Amino acid sequence: MLQGFGAELRRLGLYGAVCVIIGLIIGHLGYTLVAGMVFYLCWMLWQMRRLNQWLLRKHDEDPPEASGLWGEVFDNVYGLQRLQRYEKQNLEAVISRVQESTSALRDGVIVLDRRGYLDWWNPAAQRLLGFKVSDRNQPILNFIRHPRFVEYFEGGDYSDPLDLPSPRFNAKQLQFHITYFGRSERLVLVRDVTRLYNLEQMRQNFIANVSHELRTPLTVLKGYLETLDDSRALGAEWDKPMQQMLQQAQRMNLLVNDLTTLSKLETTEVGLNQQKVALGPLIERIRNEALVLAGDKQQRISCECMPDITLMGSEKELHSAFSNLVVNAIKYTQAEGEIRLKLWRERDRVCFSVTDNGPGFERKHIPQLTQRFYRIESSRNSGTGGTGLGLAIVKHVLLRHDAELQIDSEVGKGSTFTCVFTPPESVDSAKN
Repeated sequence: MLQGFGAELRRLGLYGAVCVIIGLIIGHLGYTLVAGMVFYLCWMLWQMRRLNQWLLRKHDEDPPEASGLWGEVFDNVYGLQRLQRYEKQNLEAVISRVQESTSALRDGVIVLDRRGYLDWWNPAAQRLLGFKVSDRNQPILNFIRHPRFVEYFEGGDYSDPLDLPSPRFNAKQLQFHITYFGRSERLVLVRDVTRLYNLEQMRQNFIANVSHELRTPLTVLKGYLETLDDSRALGAEWDKPMQQMLQQAQRMNLLVNDLTTLSKLETTEVGLNQQKVALGPLIERIRNEALVLAGDKQQRISCECMPDITLMGSEKELHSAFSNLVVNAIKYTQAEGEIRLKLWRERDRVCFSVTDNGPGFERKHIPQLTQRFYRIESSRNSGTGGTGLGLAIVKHVLLRHDAELQIDSEVGKGSTFTCVFTPPESVDSAKN
């Protein structure tokens, strides 16, 4: 730019000198300088017009020939145009590559603008949701009108995916996962989870049917075993085998009951039979039940509850979850051990914890504890009569109440299981 500007200054100086000489010769210096200035301005305007016309042309062509400052301007603008075209080609190549990659995906990919309108989708999304080319720039809620999806989409909390029946195929189950990107645009991933959904339904139905069908034969077997044990008809040598059979029948009965409870938790709709539950009296009732259970071990069970805390939920389910935690503490805590129940409110959260001074366990087991039939030791559940489903029931109950289970344990010092209920709209606290 300096070279072009310097050339322009030299040209202007030479032009001014010529105007001065001509003005002196004709004896009208002032008029000559004004006329020369007007001519120079017209020439500058003409160069600006050439630049504007060249920029308005859509087809690629070399810049107009010019020298000095304007030649430098034309060359620089032309260089910027070439750089822009190069970057545009690279960007188009990247976009084309991304579109080719997403077109090969079996999962649907949808790009929404900041208004929630359809901007782009891949063939899988078109196949799953039936989009057409004319649907572009239309709201996605025009095509997926399920109330749960509308609530999920407008809520803005996309931390968890949403499973819904397909709006196009009744037999398909789809999973939607939304992510923000760019300037409030959204990326929607649509996955066909019909096979997983059907397998889960088969598993739930199998557990429900098996649990139901086992109840009657177990009741008959247990009844006859108890009758034979009471009558002593088989003689003293059968006492030990009879006790073992009764113990295993009782354990099987507990297992069937727990499986039935889990099946109901998995298959019944969340929100049914919900009411305001007074947690203080509920926990006090669980403590009294626990005192009877812990009588032979002479364990100390204390209870510390803040007054007037209520929670929207199912009292039966909450009783099942809390009592499972207390029963576990009784089973795995040594005789004359100590168990503490605590209920308190912390800002917008309600917390209930069960703490014991039992043997505890290593932290590596914590992520798997709520899995069905998970055992820290191979003989732990059989030695205590547990079914391995108690914490799984607790987890499902808490999930149905928008809560979480926090576990803390240290070998030799005991364990603490804390139920944390977080949604503020579910908590009704007494006003002082």
